[in-house]
Amino acid sequence: MSKEENKTEETELTKASAEETAEEKATEGKNEQAEKTDAEITSDTAEATSAKSEADSKNKKKQKEISPLKELKAKKKDMPRKEYKAEKKKVKKEMKADKTRPISKAKVTLLLVLLFLFTFLLAGVIWALNTWSVINMDELLFHLRVSLRGTNPDMVKEFILYTVGGGLLVTIPAAFLLIKFSRKRGKVGRIIYRVLQLITSFILIGAILGAWFGFGLGKFIRNQFRYSNLIAQEYVDPGTVKLTFPEKKRNLIFIYMESMEMTFTDEANGGAFEENIIPELTEMAKENEDFSGNSSYINGGIALPCTIWTMGAIFGTTSGLPLKTPLSRNGMSEKNSFFPGIVNMGDILEDAGYNNRLIMGTDATFGGCRLYYESHGDFTIHDYEYAKDVGLIPEDYKVWWGYEDEKLFAYAQDELLELSKEDKPFHLVLQTMDTHFEDGHYCPQCDRKFGKNKYANVMNCSSRMVQAFVEWAKTQDFYENTTIVITGDHPTMDTDFCENVPNSYQRKTYTCIINPAVSVKDPDKVRKYSTLDLFPTTLAAMGVEIEGNRLGLGTNLFSDTPTLLERYEQTKVETDFDQRSTLMEKMFKGQYTSPGKKQK
Repeated sequence: MSKEENKTEETELTKASAEETAEEKATEGKNEQAEKTDAEITSDTAEATSAKSEADSKNKKKQKEISPLKELKAKKKDMPRKEYKAEKKKVKKEMKADKTRPISKAKVTLLLVLLFLFTFLLAGVIWALNTWSVINMDELLFHLRVSLRGTNPDMVKEFILYTVGGGLLVTIPAAFLLIKFSRKRGKVGRIIYRVLQLITSFILIGAILGAWFGFGLGKFIRNQFRYSNLIAQEYVDPGTVKLTFPEKKRNLIFIYMESMEMTFTDEANGGAFEENIIPELTEMAKENEDFSGNSSYINGGIALPCTIWTMGAIFGTTSGLPLKTPLSRNGMSEKNSFFPGIVNMGDILEDAGYNNRLIMGTDATFGGCRLYYESHGDFTIHDYEYAKDVGLIPEDYKVWWGYEDEKLFAYAQDELLELSKEDKPFHLVLQTMDTHFEDGHYCPQCDRKFGKNKYANVMNCSSRMVQAFVEWAKTQDFYENTTIVITGDHPTMDTDFCENVPNSYQRKTYTCIINPAVSVKDPDKVRKYSTLDLFPTTLAAMGVEIEGNRLGLGTNLFSDTPTLLERYEQTKVETDFDQRSTLMEKMFKGQYTSPGKKQK
């Protein structure tokens, strides 16, 4: 074999070997790729199987959470009615027996809503009992039915903090526990749910008991089924009584002192305090008329039921009636008149040609005050809103309930000088507010005579301001023909100021009549009277002759005619006033019209 042939053969062998090697590598690559694909397929299959298993698990769980009642309801169309009812009863029994079932969302939501509402109610009751020393259902319902515009903003904030804050403080942790545990299977969620049910029930019971004993709810409910005819029997309609004014009609200044009692004088003067908190008022009562006769004690009016809050007191002293409003759908704020058919002080003086005016440092809308004065006597009302409108105070000025009494008396002096220049008699009503509970309001004139006892200092300051105003009035030309009546509107509601006053002590509102046109018929007799008696007594003090000496349920104290409290036991009068009165309900609804009522 030649060298050339050998070389060719070697080349072919090398080529063949290289091809075999390439084929082997290609085969190995294909095998590796196949193995990799099988692994991926296996992995994907495993993942798919896992996902399917998880989905099946979720579906099974979801199916378990579906209410058996819903499942049964879905089959209702295919089942006979009797069989469906029997099965439904069976399912309910099984569900009740299953102590591990989750609580439904509807039940959880309802419980949380009730828990918040009942806590809100209980907190409201506690707040009211801590804010007022005495509160009853008549007053509470009256204020819920009239406009609350003009309420002290601090009081509103405090109420919201107590009620809404208290409700959220209890409900938020409860919601957290219920959401976390009650929607899962197991006994823990149901135990928490049952415990919160009990707590909610106890909170409701607490609110009811608080209102029952604190507000006299039980007594109020009982009295809704009892009627008394005492008011109808004793009521003397002013529209049927002959009233004779003097030839020269006297002016009237009527001052309502917020929460002022004769109780605040010292024991030597008939009060209940060791130190006299109102020495100036005490001296004025002694020097003028308070119907204390020959007693060394000063005297005052007893506040009967439904006259123990401001609007009740105003209504009582000017109409001779307790402010009894029936349970009905319409509140005073929805009406355009306030006991439209009755005749009161404002009506009488308006008909007699008087210029009726009211000055107060609060919003007159509060408590129905504006509605009452505008309905009876067509009063010109200069209140807190008026003072802002005419620039007496800045638009954003707000102190206590509006503006302070220091400004009230300054404005009153200006208005009296203006009224005295007119050619007709005037009737000016002033309502103070600095001595409103809780603890009153310090003004620049207040000192610290009674140390840290803020309310005593405020009462003392009010005593001095009223005396200063009266002394100023005495120096004016109009005074000779002007009668001044000063009265506390009602006993204070401050929670702790009178806590040391014995329950046996009869608390009375402060009363003083200055420069009356007549004298008391029996100057030695100590009269027992209520604030209702101020209605005819005020007119008599102006020199008005009253036929029979009675108007409304009130009696002219300058006469010797006995008052309601001198003819009946006080407990009887109070009991009857608490009960329903057909006459008062007719008056409220506008179904009663006095024969002397002039249509406007």
